[in-house]
Amino acid sequence: MTDPKPIRTVRRGRIFPNIQWSEKKSQWKAQQEAFYQRSKVIFDRVKPELIKTQYNWYMAVEPESGDYFIDTDELAAINKSRQHHPNAPVFIFRINQTGIAGTI
Repeated sequence: MTDPKPIRTVRRGRIFPNIQWSEKKSQWKAQQEAFYQRSKVIFDRVKPELIKTQYNWYMAVEPESGDYFIDTDELAAINKSRQHHPNAPVFIFRINQTGIAGTI
């Protein structure tokens, strides 16, 4: 004789109802925007003098100390910043009119 199949109950609702991802996501976006604004102040300050000599180079900005590191390669600029500030996050700019370092 065969065993009857157990009745499967369908769960509806959130898997983790106590975690509010929308709040965490908006908080993360606000932190990223604040970090960008602190970095952009440093970039805007030095951009006019660097655009003449290092056009289309990369600039890694560490906003807490105000340091920035320049190189023709994006990863080399990041590595220079990591040597001086090992655990600090950096923001990458490209030294041109827009400052955008990636593709849109």
